[in-house]
Amino acid sequence: MKNLIVSASPHRRSEVTTQKIMLLVIISLLPAIAASAVFFGARAIALIAVCCSSAVLFEYLCRRVMKREQTISDMSAAVTGIILALNLPPTLPYWIAIVGSFIAIVIVKQLFGGLGQNFANPAVTARIVLMLSFTSHMTTWAVPGSGVSSDTIVTGATPLVSGEASLTDLFIGNVGGCLGETSALALLIGGLFLIFKKIISPSTPAAFIGTVALLTWISGGNVMYQLLSGGLFLGAFFMATDYVTTPVTTKGKVVFGIGCGLVTFIIRKFGSYPEGVSFSILLMNILTPYIDMFTKTKPLGMKTIKKEEKKNA
Repeated sequence: MKNLIVSASPHRRSEVTTQKIMLLVIISLLPAIAASAVFFGARAIALIAVCCSSAVLFEYLCRRVMKREQTISDMSAAVTGIILALNLPPTLPYWIAIVGSFIAIVIVKQLFGGLGQNFANPAVTARIVLMLSFTSHMTTWAVPGSGVSSDTIVTGATPLVSGEASLTDLFIGNVGGCLGETSALALLIGGLFLIFKKIISPSTPAAFIGTVALLTWISGGNVMYQLLSGGLFLGAFFMATDYVTTPVTTKGKVVFGIGCGLVTFIIRKFGSYPEGVSFSILLMNILTPYIDMFTKTKPLGMKTIKKEEKKNA
């Protein structure tokens, strides 16, 4: 008994760190980054670099102004910048992308206490703010191969608006849209990689995508077209699975995914915006504490204890 050591939890630590998780997320995003470069050229890489570097810089400056320990080494700011960039059209001016990084890192993340304290996904929130503030810029889509780095940009509607793209083009990514949402193949590869590495649970993506598919089928729509169009795969695998802003229980993850799918379908079907993925994720982020509360697991033996208390009362 003399060697008994009493200490606060955790008593066993995992070798998996935040930095390692974020590195794996970046690796999983490489197929989508490569696809954006193939279809939209060098400007796609430049836009991703601007978002990533500005996000890291804003986190460094913000932590320094707040006199807090630096956290840029955990790579979460870099991941936020990359995901934000993949949610932006390739024609977007760089200064607007920097504004998006400021919103994501400073306002949504750091002002709420940093990683683990933010109530909403930073990249999702920043995209919505940019969409509402700079609508014309955020809805200017470049046709793949049109040379978005030149002064004469050929633009076109996204598949969700035009409904003219083939399923093959949608799957590969040879369509107009945001940098990271066009190639379903690239996103699927990255998402399956994260599931294989057990970085994310398949519960939320399956529930999210499955709900959109089921409701589209019930409404008589083209299921495959709705699944492969827009940012559904990007949102389901990379934004609706955020550790901080989504439920922790398996039941909660399923409920979260179903809610995202339901809101996405309603906005796509009846709303004025052709895409509803970002709005659905933000709404469900707000509801996450309540989902956790109603789906939390009960400790072993709790039911028996409660029954005995009722008998003794």
